[in-house]
Formats: sequence, C-alpha cells, structure tokens
Amino acid sequence: MVVKHLGDTDFEMIMECFLLSFENYFVKMPTDHNFYRERWKAAGVRFDLSYGMFDDNALVGFIINAIDKRQGHLTAYNSGTGVIPKYRGKRIVKAIYEYAIPDLIKNGITKCQLEVITENEKAIKSYEGIGFETCKHYKCFKGMLTTENNTDFILNKVSYDEMNWEALPNQGLYSWDNQKESLVKANFQYYQVLVEDKEQYYFIMNSKSGYIAQFEVLDNSPSSFGNLFSAIESINKDVRINNIDDRLTNKINAVKSAGLKNTVDQFEMELYLKK
Repeated sequence: MVVKHLGDTDFEMIMECFLLSFENYFVKMPTDHNFYRERWKAAGVRFDLSYGMFDDNALVGFIINAIDKRQGHLTAYNSGTGVIPKYRGKRIVKAIYEYAIPDLIKNGITKCQLEVITENEKAIKSYEGIGFETCKHYKCFKGMLTTENNTDFILNKVSYDEMNWEALPNQGLYSWDNQKESLVKANFQYYQVLVEDKEQYYFIMNSKSGYIAQFEVLDNSPSSFGNLFSAIESINKDVRINNIDDRLTNKINAVKSAGLKNTVDQFEMELYLKK
C-alpha cells in the first residue's frame, strides 16, 4: 500500500471511499455527491494537499484537507477522515498523517485542525497518538422550533459584505465551516433582526435546508434569544445547528428552551506543526 495526495484522484472514487467509510457512522451522512462538492468548496478543500492510502489502484483511506489562513495560522482543516471497513485496524490514518505532515510543512502549513465526535474513542486515541490535543467542545442540535411567535420585529435581509464582521460577537468560537471565511463561499442568507429600528440580533442560515451557521444576540435582555428564534422560525421552523461552543451556556440553554434537541457532541482538536 502507498500514500499519495488526492490531486489526481477522480472525485467519484473519493466519494465511493468516503461513503463506504461512513456507513453505520454515529450520525447519518448525506449521500448526495453535490452536497460534498459544495461543502468542500466552501471549506476550501485542496485535493493536492489531501491524502489517501491506496492498495494498488484502490483508495482505501483518506484525509481531506481544507487550507486557509485562520486566526494567524495557515491551517489544514481535516474536512473528513475515513477508512473502509476491510482495512480498519491497520493504523492507516496514522500512516497517512506521517506522510502528510512533512508535505504540509513544506507547503507552509503551521497548524492542523479537525473535529471528532466525542463518542468516537478509537478515533480520538488515534489523533492523540499523532499529537493532536483537544481545544474545544461543541454541541449540535436539531428539531422544530417552538417559540411564542413574537412578531414585534423587522427582518432585514442583507449581503455578506453588509455584515459588520468586526463588531459581531463570538467569531473566535465558531467552528471552521461556520466561520466567515467559509460562509462567503457557501449558499447562506444573512438576516438582521431590527426592533424599534435598531439591530438587536442576527442569524445566518440556509433558508431551504434550515441549517443555521451563525446566530447572536446583540443585547442582553432576558427575552433576546426568544425573540431571535421567533425571527428564525419565520423563515424555517425545522432547523439544525452544528457546533455551539459549550462555554456559551446561555446560548445552549436558549436553544434547548426553543425546542431543539442535543443530537451529538464534538471535540475540536489541533496540532501545531514545526519545521
């Protein structure tokens, strides 16, 4: 078996290996190939800096990396790691990283980052063996919103460029796919929620799928989150939220109060690279 970058590998071969690797996973993964084309484009995936283990010409394991400068580091964000069932237990992920890290360093990467479901103990131990350390704990939610249907607001749809990113709270606590550098390349709608002609809240979501990438209150009144979820419900009642940092206890409590259920937890792990 041999490790190579995926820059010359057919997308359909990558998807075949990907979906086989995630059969019977902790959460049900989408199977639409176009979903991953769009998601990986938004994340900034570079297949020439992503890597696979090949047995003859068959792809049996992979690490798919997005590359971007985030928070002062040129970072390789692991958008997906998998090994097909037949080849598990052969330390393939470790072997891929042993090949990948020197190549990433050669290309100026100073940090590797990934997310892993907290129940996936085998994967966590594997990443720790490579040198990754846990740095954040995220909680994911989905369900039908149940709010008091407050309508005392004005919903103002704006563009990405009209968002005052520097003034928005908690930007450093969002995960890779929900950070502004990823959002600009994805299909999201941006909403300001105005009360008495003043912006009090905002949210960013795919109005069709109900996926909420960001949402924040800009004041501290007790009813703020309830009003915000009323505004979100006016667009889509069936919603999904990935990766709320567990330090944001008020936000998490508000999400639960709005009727959403905690579906899974994830760790963010990081590895700083040295030349």
